[in-house]
Amino acid sequence: MSFYEERILPHVINWACSEGHVMKLRSQVVPHAKGTVLEVGMGSAINLEFYDPETVDLVYGLEPSEGMRRKAQGNLERSPVPVEWLGLPGEQIPLADNSVDTVLLTFTLCTIPDWSAALQQMKRVLKPEGELLFLEHGESADASVCKWQHRITPTWKKFAGGCHLDRPIAELIKGSGFRIQEMENLYLPKTPKIAGYIYKGRAVIA
Repeated sequence: MSFYEERILPHVINWACSEGHVMKLRSQVVPHAKGTVLEVGMGSAINLEFYDPETVDLVYGLEPSEGMRRKAQGNLERSPVPVEWLGLPGEQIPLADNSVDTVLLTFTLCTIPDWSAALQQMKRVLKPEGELLFLEHGESADASVCKWQHRITPTWKKFAGGCHLDRPIAELIKGSGFRIQEMENLYLPKTPKIAGYIYKGRAVIA
């Protein structure tokens, strides 16, 4: 990875992903995790404060960026739950089949290069009765916003760590063999609509 990706981008992403409205949404999603958890794209570990130690036994934090793992150190030291790093990308999950109770995705699917392979890996490691919790931004339901998302994404992703503004998150999840049980869509306040269309919900294996 380049100097920008390892030394500068982690700080930019951490700042953007820990804004007040984003943290409020995280606080509504993460506490639903239980048992053994796989957090894909753990980043700087800003979700850790929201895990419930009464219901979570262990969190596997999948994060390929060494810069993000360094940025996470302070949050790891304050973590209410045990964490084990997995320093690999989402397409490579080094866990056994049917081995986790919860998969957590927060602002991750927008960035994974091969999102299809990654979702298949998540389905593989998730227990049949497990849940996929997601909080993602992606393609807007508004045609005018969606048009600009598609226009801007090719340039945007070059400077935003591969982030795509225009991925249809719900369709990606459903098309990968999951059934969405609950979902809410909204725009993040005080955020440009092209980057702030949110998918928040939970899914199970279909």
